[in-house]
Amino acid sequence: MKFIENKKTRFYIIVIVVVIGTLYLLFNDYGVVKYAKVKGELEELNNRINQLEEDNRNLEAEIDSLKRNVPAKIEKLAREKYDMIRPNEKKIEFKAEDEN
Repeated sequence: MKFIENKKTRFYIIVIVVVIGTLYLLFNDYGVVKYAKVKGELEELNNRINQLEEDNRNLEAEIDSLKRNVPAKIEKLAREKYDMIRPNEKKIEFKAEDEN
């Protein structure tokens, strides 16, 4: 094996093996690049789950207050969702003007 005994050739072989190994570790199906991408996706999904859980808590609180017949909550819902007004009240609507 005189081929490997040459220091220059041995150095190039080692460099090539290290470069190929590094590229493999970075870009294979389980590599560092894939790991970083999946970790980012996991973080986004966890944030989305937390947001949805917060929305659910708010909706459950709203449902609970409507079930308990809280007058202020029922009135707010009637005014906002169904545009209802009390007797002797006048509804005033503001429309945005076009900027053209």
